[in-house]
Amino acid sequence: MEKVAVSLTHEQALIEYDPERASPEQLVGTLRDIGYTVWDPRKTRTFEEEEDELVGEGRRLLTMSALSVLAIALMFWELFADAPGWVAWTEAALAVGSVFWVTRHFLAMAASSLRRGILNQHVLLQAGAFAGLIGGAIGLAATPEDYPTAGFFAVSVLVVTYHTFSEWLSLLVRTRSSQSVKKLLDLQPETVRVLRDGDEREIPVEQVGVGELARIRPGERVPVDGRVVSGRSAVDESLVTGESMPEEKLEGDEVVGGSINGSGTLLVEVTRVGEESFLQQVVRHIEDARALKPGILHLVDRILKVYAPVVLATALAAALFWGFGVELLGGEGDLNRAVFAGLSVLVMGYPCAVGIAAPLAIVRGAGEAAEQGVLMRTGEAFQAFRSVDLIALDKTGTLTEGQFTVRELHAVGDEDELLAVAAAAEANSEHPIGQAIVSAAFERGLMFGKTENFDAVSGHGVRVRLDGADVVVGKPAYVEVTGADLGALSDRLGELERAGRTVIAVSRDSQALGLIALGDEIRAEARSAIEQMKRDRIVPVLVTGDNEHAAQRVADALGIEDVRARVLPDGKAEIVRELQARGRVAMVGDGINDAPALMQADVGVAMGAGTDIAIESSDIIIVGNRLDAVLIARDISRRSYRRTKQNVALAFVFNGVGIPLAATGLLYPVWAMLAMVASVTSVFLNSLRGNLPLLFATIASVGRRQPVAEPAPAAQA
Repeated sequence: MEKVAVSLTHEQALIEYDPERASPEQLVGTLRDIGYTVWDPRKTRTFEEEEDELVGEGRRLLTMSALSVLAIALMFWELFADAPGWVAWTEAALAVGSVFWVTRHFLAMAASSLRRGILNQHVLLQAGAFAGLIGGAIGLAATPEDYPTAGFFAVSVLVVTYHTFSEWLSLLVRTRSSQSVKKLLDLQPETVRVLRDGDEREIPVEQVGVGELARIRPGERVPVDGRVVSGRSAVDESLVTGESMPEEKLEGDEVVGGSINGSGTLLVEVTRVGEESFLQQVVRHIEDARALKPGILHLVDRILKVYAPVVLATALAAALFWGFGVELLGGEGDLNRAVFAGLSVLVMGYPCAVGIAAPLAIVRGAGEAAEQGVLMRTGEAFQAFRSVDLIALDKTGTLTEGQFTVRELHAVGDEDELLAVAAAAEANSEHPIGQAIVSAAFERGLMFGKTENFDAVSGHGVRVRLDGADVVVGKPAYVEVTGADLGALSDRLGELERAGRTVIAVSRDSQALGLIALGDEIRAEARSAIEQMKRDRIVPVLVTGDNEHAAQRVADALGIEDVRARVLPDGKAEIVRELQARGRVAMVGDGINDAPALMQADVGVAMGAGTDIAIESSDIIIVGNRLDAVLIARDISRRSYRRTKQNVALAFVFNGVGIPLAATGLLYPVWAMLAMVASVTSVFLNSLRGNLPLLFATIASVGRRQPVAEPAPAAQA
């Protein structure tokens, strides 16, 4: 195996392996041999499956809680009264039933771990449980005076009970965290209307294939991801972009499953189905991210690797010392104290609090982020984003709305001809500038022919064949490189760029047709977001492929001092490398040309409405497409990391103080059990600090599907 990342909290693993040395079947078989249940990670578990597991674990917890109450009652009967002999035997039956029947799956996992030479928390759990059974058995067999036989058996019951509680509560947290994102899948219709053999049929969405044609009627929710092949309508994509304004969809535009169609009818070619669809990919990003662990989790793992052997060795040494070793120092061996010491160390050393300290804080952070429309794709993002010193910001679609509109036409000849030729060339382009030109042509009612040999040059423009002529639309410098002479337009070009416009040149057979000036509005929240970055001592840097004048206009409006304009995709990555010499760098973008920089940055942040490749290249996705959510993500990262350190510290303080105290043999095992309970409880409470009502509401929701908030209906086109 090349790389393994495991999240025990979420029972997930990501494994990179050499197919020549291992197979998926072998890896799955190994996991099953260890004792884990394995399911296909590519298939999202349903709400009902997760709730059934949660309810089943809840019933186990109720059973163990009832047994614990009875065990505690019998223990106190023995401590404070002259209990009859059957009390100890009843307590023994409760302990044996708890360990070997109700929680036998813990025993099976511990046995599997031991067979492979692994000492983990399940082994320590069973060591504590069996120590209690052995201590109680000594009392039944030897009946020493004032020996707490029932108390030892009670510890066995309480240890497995609290582990059951920890397992149930962890399952509850991760299930709700997962379902907060999976609710998106409820927005996808269950059926889709497709055209097959000339007929329109309604079939389950799972049966539709890539390339099929689906018809979406007015007011319907879009059932699949696809590309419009005919029709025109306004589509509400607020679940993706966070913007309430519906997007006009024309031929060639992409639509996302779960969005709401307006008043027009669309015929859509299906481009992504199943696990490749946008909504499924969002869920998969969260599922995968849970198995990728930040540095502090790797540190905890390394500690736990030696922790179990140390605890077992300490327990054995304490028992031997007080039972026999003390005699070498002239003292007298004490069986009670020896058993107390060994059992108390095992109970105090149970690492539940240590094991859940970091994952629980991260789960809380991931759930909190998802509620704010921020998806943390990698666990490392929780750790890295908090310490970012510089943020490189793309302009179009990040600082601005990314919705260009044509503001001015400067034609050598006819304006309509200029716009029609440009629109024909840009009809197949996904770039906001191209879409704006096409929309402007539609508003004028212009007709334009079909093109051939479409070629998009990232960061420059497009080249097509139109009615037998070579048409080039793009940046003036690019159009000139292709052979067109823009000398007669240079004065007007300079005026438009100085006004902060984005200028596109158009040529046909190397003859200049004119200039198209476009404008893009700055996001309403951009200024306050930049000001907050500065207050947080983060340096904002504007990195754009647009001209210097357009870039400077946006920078001046927002108060950004460091501006890099006319930057090509590879140049953005180079700038990020340059900035990394000054500190940790985050890159925020949404386009294909941002992907290299997103990959290069310490933390890549993609706007949710951006291109697939930008999203795939990022560590964090801003689903709501709002710039201020970047700061929300950083704040969540900082708080999550702080909470992680607090949890780890709390866990080790309890264990670090408790184990030496338990080794003295003066600590009654039940009090060690209560100290362990306090340790785990403190970690849970710290993770949920300030949000206890959410915990109670979450517990009350078990077994009940929560309603999905519907986006506002799309405005009529």
